[in-house]
Amino acid sequence: MKRLTLILWLSLCGIAHADAVQPILECMRSNVPSSLRVQDVELSTTDRTEATRVLRGRIYALREKGADGQGHVRAMLRVLRPENLAGSAFLLREAAQISDEGMYVYLPSVRRVRRITGEFADGALLGSAFSYQDFKQLQNAFDGLAVAPEAPQVLLERPVHVLSFMALPGSPSAYGRIRAWVDQQTCVPLKVEFYQHQALRKRLDVPVAALKQAKDYWYASEVTIEDLKDGSSSKLRVLAVEGGKVSKNYFDPERFYLLK
Repeated sequence: MKRLTLILWLSLCGIAHADAVQPILECMRSNVPSSLRVQDVELSTTDRTEATRVLRGRIYALREKGADGQGHVRAMLRVLRPENLAGSAFLLREAAQISDEGMYVYLPSVRRVRRITGEFADGALLGSAFSYQDFKQLQNAFDGLAVAPEAPQVLLERPVHVLSFMALPGSPSAYGRIRAWVDQQTCVPLKVEFYQHQALRKRLDVPVAALKQAKDYWYASEVTIEDLKDGSSSKLRVLAVEGGKVSKNYFDPERFYLLK
């Protein structure tokens, strides 16, 4: 019965996706420009003992047209400080087929690139409350998940779209369901809830004051995520944004960690 319910839900999602949801998803994805965007960022993480550590780094992101004619997200995070983690890097490459997608991490301590697969994708991104999979889903607007709209709401005095995402059969996602409250004006999520086995596992929040614009693109200058299971939380702050173009080697799995 559960499988039949899921199939029916996915069928209804397909109709809703085409008619109502696709423009919202496209608007969310358009906040990653086709030319390069560079963000100076600070990532602070507090564990259940209230100990805090802070990373400083840069995020490079763009949308690159693939063979299918669609724009696919490329994103790379490089750590600059603290000194013991400087040079660590994480690469996300989106593709038309899930099997062709890739996430990669480089740690100077082991001096090699590791492709992130299976359960490792649910591990902590550089010790933060974000998992590698969380970062991927936020960068590519939850692509690869079935989606259906809920009734619009008002959140933080802003009209928002409410979207419900469900993992497809065989999906590597650790979450059975994700709900996102997307600001109607900027297409930036103001709130996201991540569910495991029907229980709320993580909650992400963006204050309205953190919504910023760089040319035609909107982004959140501050994002907080809480892991309700292990009691940790992380805050990602965007300190500066630059435009322009750089070498696509920043998104090459064999070279991304070599570039300054």
